[in-house]
Amino acid sequence: MADIQIPVEVQRRHKHLARQAPVGCAACANRRPGWFCSLGSAVLADLELATSTITLPAQASLFAQGEDARCLYLICGGYLKLTAGSPNDRQMIVRVAGPGSMLGLYAVLSHGVYEVSAESLTTAQLRPVERDRFLTFLRSHKEAQMRAVQCICQEYRFALQDACRIALAETVAARLGRLLLELGHQIGEHLNDGEFRFPLLLTHEEMASMACTTRETVTRTLGQFRKDGWISIEDSIVTLHQPDRLQTLT
Repeated sequence: MADIQIPVEVQRRHKHLARQAPVGCAACANRRPGWFCSLGSAVLADLELATSTITLPAQASLFAQGEDARCLYLICGGYLKLTAGSPNDRQMIVRVAGPGSMLGLYAVLSHGVYEVSAESLTTAQLRPVERDRFLTFLRSHKEAQMRAVQCICQEYRFALQDACRIALAETVAARLGRLLLELGHQIGEHLNDGEFRFPLLLTHEEMASMACTTRETVTRTLGQFRKDGWISIEDSIVTLHQPDRLQTLT
């Protein structure tokens, strides 16, 4: 197994950052169709040779907006939030990323800087891949090249959804309903009867920021959704019982 050098900035912020014995990607229960970790077994085996597994504690910074993107990260387990900030210290949550997501892909491919900051919401297991090693890996596998393009397109779609939620949804209920649907599709589990289930990782204040409203309004609107039977929230797990009703709001 190749020895991966964790970026100095990450080591400095997290002296307790732990390495783990890597779990084979092909045997991982979190693999999802369309994500980078759903490549063929032979290609995944080569990717594993260029990576190791690290554990990031909850509420810890992985990288910051504007830092040189010398490494990208495949999320094997856990959840992180991606935020973008402005010079006057205003911040916006861009999205929540879960297992299967590749963080820093565009920045690495463009030899640029991270466009967002990444912070763990829960304990997270990650596979870091140094930029040069990843580029060498891509040159060797056409399947990985196509999957990288698909992942970039997926990031574009997420950004478009975010813009549409803010600009096109006219009511708070519509914006919040659209946010719940996005979380269901991005980090949730699609149940057999058409429902979605996902962990409630954001505070009402953070959801209010993403829906351009207030914390009190989010609490009141979620309460109405629950009263109507559209959603339920138990043990910090959200279940969308009637996603079609939420869709009609938007």
